[in-house]
Amino acid sequence: MAPRYNLLLARLERFEDPGDLGKMASEFDDDGEQTVTINEYLQSIEEEELEADLVLGGDEGDQCTYSKGYMKRQAVFSCLTCTPDGNAGICTACCLSCHDGHEVLELWTKRSFRCDCGNSKFGDFSCKLFPNKDVENTENSYNHNFKGLYCTCNRPYPDPDLEEQVEMIQCCMCEDWFHEEHISLNSPNEIPRDEEGEPLYEDFICKACSAVCSFLTLYPKTILAAGVQPVAPVTNSKDKSVVEDIPLTDGGAEKLENDVSSDSSKKDNVVADANCESVSDGKKLVTGESSQKDDSSSLSTNIASSHANCILGVDSMDSSLVSESKPLFLSKNWRDTLCRCDKCLDMYKQKHISYLLDKEDSIAEYEKTAKQKREENLQQREGAAVNFFNNLGHIEKMEILNGIADITDEFRSFLGSVDPSKAVTADDINQIFENLKNKRRRV
Repeated sequence: MAPRYNLLLARLERFEDPGDLGKMASEFDDDGEQTVTINEYLQSIEEEELEADLVLGGDEGDQCTYSKGYMKRQAVFSCLTCTPDGNAGICTACCLSCHDGHEVLELWTKRSFRCDCGNSKFGDFSCKLFPNKDVENTENSYNHNFKGLYCTCNRPYPDPDLEEQVEMIQCCMCEDWFHEEHISLNSPNEIPRDEEGEPLYEDFICKACSAVCSFLTLYPKTILAAGVQPVAPVTNSKDKSVVEDIPLTDGGAEKLENDVSSDSSKKDNVVADANCESVSDGKKLVTGESSQKDDSSSLSTNIASSHANCILGVDSMDSSLVSESKPLFLSKNWRDTLCRCDKCLDMYKQKHISYLLDKEDSIAEYEKTAKQKREENLQQREGAAVNFFNNLGHIEKMEILNGIADITDEFRSFLGSVDPSKAVTADDINQIFENLKNKRRRV
């Protein structure tokens, strides 16, 4: 999946009047060769709208989100016209209402972000939807994505130097996006995918951020998505042994806890102090939404509920044990396996990664909620249309039905006269609507 620029805006602005059907035909008429069937085109529109709805999270783009505070996750945009330094972000509604016609970048989603539109970073520019904002949102985080740059190569997306754009993978911690060849793997084949190339992992953690959460290497390997390279060994000067991979079913969690506790005199923990960029900003282009089967569901059964005993049985803030930093591809429901003892909770807080324990922080959960809102909205719209029609008088109902009959007859007439070996052009579509207008004038 590779989200396109202006996709979200197109989702909200598509087909404002019937004449836009002419635009539909012109999209495939420019080179005189590319053609699609109506069903193919409608299917592509539906797929684009679904993709956009998943990013928007059910946001209709009619109200500024500033009043909601630092939202757990929302679609964020950067206006380079107003803030060329890339130090501000705006919500969907402000993108549409306040920055129409500006050079706007889609940043996909961000966690813990509050709309900046119209604050001190925008100079004299005022937000049309919510003008009374604080001077600055001090808890917002920004990175080079807000300038339209991504990955360790610091390149834009789309990259003007590339004829064919390549997919990128988003880190679930820093939320930056990375090219596959730049994530420090020996081969792209190490990325866990199914036979169709779809990701088999739920989340990806880049090499830099993996240093912050090197404690993950103490968990059984089942926390990693299938096909991932083995966990790097965790060593120190006293003991080079690591926690065994123990299936956490039928008492496995207790066995893991006991084994680790009995060995804790030889080692204290596994978390490397890391010089990783802020772990609450980022952006763009293909997350690892897992299509993986629920292989790791047993891993999360009851093992993260205790606040008294540490699952790992070690001091999680001791840096004497350091593992090699390497990118991680994590399995489905991996967050549910994280220890929630008091010491680990304090460690998450000190490292500013407590959001890893929040199920609503994950992209998978965000998109699940977005799908539910989409279905609810579609049902509401269908119901509203039926109610609207039922509340009309007899004359208005007849006018609507006659209009539907007219456009049906006009299309039938066109299809009966057109050469089936030739593609339908923008001029053909425009002529259909011109004929309908002329008919309405005669009536």
